[in-house]
Amino acid sequence: MAVRYRNHVRQSSTAPRVGAALVAALVAAAPVSAARSAGDWPLNGRTFHEEHYSPLRQVNAGNARTLGLAFEFDDFVVRVRDALHRLSVQRFDYLVNNAGTSHHNAFEKTTEAELDALYNVHFKGVFFLTQKLLPLLNDGGRIVNLSSGLTRISIPGSASYASMKGAVEVLTRYLAKELGPRRIAVNTVAPGAIATDFSGGMVRDNPELNRRIASETALGRVGVPEDIGPMIAALLSDDDRWINAQRIEVSGGLAL
Repeated sequence: MAVRYRNHVRQSSTAPRVGAALVAALVAAAPVSAARSAGDWPLNGRTFHEEHYSPLRQVNAGNARTLGLAFEFDDFVVRVRDALHRLSVQRFDYLVNNAGTSHHNAFEKTTEAELDALYNVHFKGVFFLTQKLLPLLNDGGRIVNLSSGLTRISIPGSASYASMKGAVEVLTRYLAKELGPRRIAVNTVAPGAIATDFSGGMVRDNPELNRRIASETALGRVGVPEDIGPMIAALLSDDDRWINAQRIEVSGGLAL
């Protein structure tokens, strides 16, 4: 089953390196702060709803050239190569896999169709998108996969979603091992409860839930997108080049 993505290509007019990010709605503002910190993000892919594009518009508001893409899995590499060619580059340095959809249903009620949909986006998409992009990723590059605090914290109704994120965490370690000869570092960032429009905005818009999560968090509040972007940017930087095959939870100390 093909996974559909909608992508935009961006290159800074001044920075010397080219990076890539494929990002969906889970951490809606993460690409904004990460792009400003890390430099270049020529592939900033988004899925699903048009309202999720506001962070991308913020990133592209500065000095940048933008090329729009819409593609299926099968012609992904061809279209990316074409986009990079139009930017006068052949490869990129950074890949951030952050496509995601929320899911809340009890284990005994989860349908095969629901599980298949989660698998296609959260695991199959990450697996094959990364595989197809490897020839375009520079040696010494970085891959960051987005997981979830729900792989550590068990909350009823999240078994299917968390299982897919757990698979991504295992894949991260294997990628780090297999891509080591190319000096490509691969890590996982696992956000906690973040106040975005994910899951219908329930963490952001439900005051009772917001207060409850804050009370269970060591730093006394729920997370915001700006808490996540700098962590992603740090893992893409040369300063953190020796961090590899790690799961880094960014949750403020949730449910300790």
